[in-house]
Amino acid sequence: MIQIAICDDEPYMINLLSEKISAFFNKENIEINVSCFSSGLDLLSSHQTFHIIFLDIQMNKPNGFETAKRLRANGFDGFLIFVTIMREFVFNAFEVQAFDYLVKPLQEEHFNQTMQRLLTSIRDQNKKCLLIQKRKEWDIILFDHILYCEIIDRKIYIHLKNKSIIDYYDKIENLEKKLDNRFFKCHRSYLINLQYVKNYKSAIVYLTNGDTIPVSRLRKDDFCAAMLHYMKQQRLGG
Repeated sequence: MIQIAICDDEPYMINLLSEKISAFFNKENIEINVSCFSSGLDLLSSHQTFHIIFLDIQMNKPNGFETAKRLRANGFDGFLIFVTIMREFVFNAFEVQAFDYLVKPLQEEHFNQTMQRLLTSIRDQNKKCLLIQKRKEWDIILFDHILYCEIIDRKIYIHLKNKSIIDYYDKIENLEKKLDNRFFKCHRSYLINLQYVKNYKSAIVYLTNGDTIPVSRLRKDDFCAAMLHYMKQQRLGG
């Protein structure tokens, strides 16, 4: 499920955007959840995780740009779309890596073009994402955010860069098939992301966050080969 936030101090605009966004994704048969906020402070104080945020620029302090800066500083790396009545404001959007902007009053053609581009970017991004289903909910996790995965008593624990851990029931063999070649199974209970390997010594992998992962005796040579291959790919630009 895609988690979407709308932040605008005009109830009319919140309702209009919510209707249009829901209609677009319904047509694409994509399940979404929309949360609405009437101020930047309300959005910033939310503990929810969002994949897409529609953010009004002209709001009381903090305004849209100030809110966006704080969102990025707090680790939000999703899609940010500004909503504004004045086009000249959008030049500041580069500073916060905004995906696009919508001008009020909303123009149907521009809205649809923006949403189609957004959907294409989401699908391209998902090629480098892990989709995890937990009951009726889905988590979307960027490969870049995964430090390593471990399995304990039939449950997989995914350790992320932000120090959080996501757990769910599955086999590590199934998980391995969903990941790309930056991940290596160094032990029957561990899959590590090679991009976060800091050191390797005495059959122990040292990760950039300080965690240590064992390498099984039978996988030592394969690990060294995989690490060298990954480093070569990085030097050649992937």
